[in-house]
Order: sequence, then C-alpha cells, then structure tokens
Amino acid sequence: MQHIRIGTRNSALALWQANHIGHLLEKAGFSYELKAISTKGDLVLDRSLSKIGSKGVFTEELETMLREGEIDIAQHSAKDLPSHLPEDLALIAYTEREGAHDVVLSLDPSVCLDSDKKLKIGTSSTRRRAFLQHFYPQHEAVEMRGNLQTRLEKLKQGTCDAMLLAYAGVHRMEMSAYITQHLAISQFVPAVGQGSVAIQCAVSLNPILKEKIRAACNHDDTEKCLLAERSLLYQLEGGCSVPVYGHAILKDNLLHLTGGVLSLNGQQKIEFTQIGTHPQILGEHLAGDLVNSGARKILQAIRAELNP
Repeated sequence: MQHIRIGTRNSALALWQANHIGHLLEKAGFSYELKAISTKGDLVLDRSLSKIGSKGVFTEELETMLREGEIDIAQHSAKDLPSHLPEDLALIAYTEREGAHDVVLSLDPSVCLDSDKKLKIGTSSTRRRAFLQHFYPQHEAVEMRGNLQTRLEKLKQGTCDAMLLAYAGVHRMEMSAYITQHLAISQFVPAVGQGSVAIQCAVSLNPILKEKIRAACNHDDTEKCLLAERSLLYQLEGGCSVPVYGHAILKDNLLHLTGGVLSLNGQQKIEFTQIGTHPQILGEHLAGDLVNSGARKILQAIRAELNP
C-alpha cells in the first residue's frame, strides 16, 4: 500500500478538504497522512488579502513543502490559486465541484440583500464587495477575515448583520442553518474555481504515482470547467485579491463560460459569455472580449487603488 503525505492549511475547512482527498485515495488503495500548517493568509488577519502583498497568500508555504519533498501533494481551495503558477509545480486534479454560488448568513432568518434597511455585510472578498456595491449599494461592506468559525463568532458579537460566503465551505462546515439567502450565479458570478478542491504536486513526482492520484481524485467535467475559468484568469492576471470572476458549466458537451471584471466601487462592470469546446481557447477568447471592452483599464485602476 502506497502512503501519500497531503499538505494542507490547518483550518477546519482545509482539514475537511484534505481528509476528503484522503478518502478518495483510500478508495484507490492508498494510505495517507496530513501535514497541516498555517500560511501567511491564515496568520496575517489585520489586513485585507489585497494588502498582504503576495499572490499566493494561502499557497506559498505548501508549495515550498512540495519542492523540498516534505509532502507528496498539496490540496488547495481552487479559488485560492493565483493566476500564474510556478513551472516546477503542476495541478493534476480537481475534485467534483460542489454548489459554486455565494450565500448570505445571518442570525436573523429574515435578512436578505433586497432589504431597504442598511445592513453591515461582512466579507473578505473584493469580488463580493464589488458585487454588493453594484447590486445593493444601500448596504455597507465591512472587512471580515479569518476562518468560518472565527467569522461566525464575529457575527454573533455584532460586528456585522450578515456575511457573504461561498456555499461550499458553509455546507462542508455544517453551517447551512445560518443561510438566509442563496445568491444566483447569474448575478453574483463566482470566483474562478469556487466549489472545487485542487491537487498540486511537484513536476518531478513519479509519473505513475501522479497518474494514480489523478485517477482517484479528478472529476473530468469539473476539470474542463476549471481549465476554462483558469485560462480566463491567466490572461487577465487576476487572483483572489482582484475582482476578476469566471464560472463555466458543461451542457450538452459544450462549455458555457461567463466572466467579467468589476471596479471596486461596483460602478464599472464588463461581463461576457462564450460557448465552446476547448477550455483554454474559450478562456482566451472571453479574456479578449473583456480586454477589447476596457477590462485592462479597470484592472489597472483596481491595482493602483489596492497598492498605492
């Protein structure tokens, strides 16, 4: 029985995801152990993600462990991956995507974003903050960093009236009882990769072992969607701290990719949908539509505002 060392962040959600990977590997005849660490993004909580100054705030330390042979694979929330990845590392699998949409959580079951009452909405995402400004400017976004359990405690302490979060994480942490609204993907288009777990390894990992891990963990339809989304992200040089978004679905063997860019104040929004069969080309074409319509100018303004 081959033994796999899985690198992971040490938050409850990350550990759930790592054990999920481990269980998939067990079904394929492997044994596994977890190597859990805190990343820069976990430790630095007094600044927004965009102010920390690194594109891989949740991935860099795990990537170092891969290079040094301390772990065989690393698991990441796919939405946390930066647009550009190191050449000596590879993404070899994406797990089946859970619901990719965003949700509203509150202790008051009547809370929803359509309310005329001004609400304080907690979020650490520039994308969610920008969408909130665009669709629901009557509300105030407040910075909310930390793991899900920490954020829930902040909600209970009255830091905010509600929170915007990814459904997948809320569901995995069994916090669905606090959901007061499910947001339509067509409105709050998700971050690239949201809802799936990505597996990363060193390029030098034994190719036979690599293929066995991939066979055990990869979901082909999800992979096609995420390759299209990540192609879009790569072209626009986006990341988890910039409100570039993209979501693909596979329907009748065709990929439908919707993506866009929002200014931080929500006033400028460029969004297109492309349909095709080749994930990378689809992402490139959609990025071209966005660039031709002024996306780079918006992104330049965003980066100047985030990093003056």
